[in-house]
Amino acid sequence: MRGRAGDLVLLGAAPVMTFYAMIVNMSENERIERILTAAYVCFTRHGVRRTTMEDIAREADMSRPAVYQYVSNKPDAFRRLTERMLGGALADARAAAGASGTPAERLTGVLEAKLDLVLTVWRDSPAHAAELLGADSQLSAGLLESYTAAMRELLRQTAGDIVPTAEAPEFAELLLAFTRGLEADLAHPGLAAERLRRGVTLLVAGLGSPAGAPGNPTTVAASATTSLQETS
Repeated sequence: MRGRAGDLVLLGAAPVMTFYAMIVNMSENERIERILTAAYVCFTRHGVRRTTMEDIAREADMSRPAVYQYVSNKPDAFRRLTERMLGGALADARAAAGASGTPAERLTGVLEAKLDLVLTVWRDSPAHAAELLGADSQLSAGLLESYTAAMRELLRQTAGDIVPTAEAPEFAELLLAFTRGLEADLAHPGLAAERLRRGVTLLVAGLGSPAGAPGNPTTVAASATTSLQETS
């Protein structure tokens, strides 16, 4: 049996890699993923402002110099983590858009991917979720805008199956506004997904209704927003 320097432990005749050796043999991408996962744990536990690079290194079980080989500083770690999380949500949304099902089901799937990201952060860190998700954060400048634009385009393409091409952008924006309303009121997180499904179903069902009519999408969205405000 050899210690850390030997990178090998013998159990009977079978060599087993030590934890240190596992870290050493990781690919660059694997190390970055390990660091970003550790950063998420630290940010959700302490908040972004209170987290230090020492915290991230300790959580990743790596030395600070080793961590600095892959992320230049805490803002870089936060930005890379944000990019990874938004990219994951967008990939889920694209999969939902391309899945089988009715247009309402596919639109719901796209928006569920967006809502699930917010719900996950809120569940993992109720005390720091607002800071982590802050749209005005300079640390994630540009990333959220690009993510929202990609979501809007995905909704526009999916909605193109049920609304005229000229109206699809407005309908996509309406769906995003409705979802943002749900994200802004997570006093009852368990109800958010249910409200999303019901809301999208009503919005799709109301297509073609005259403006101001009970089933018109704009009327439905306004009523839903008012309902959320009254119950918050």
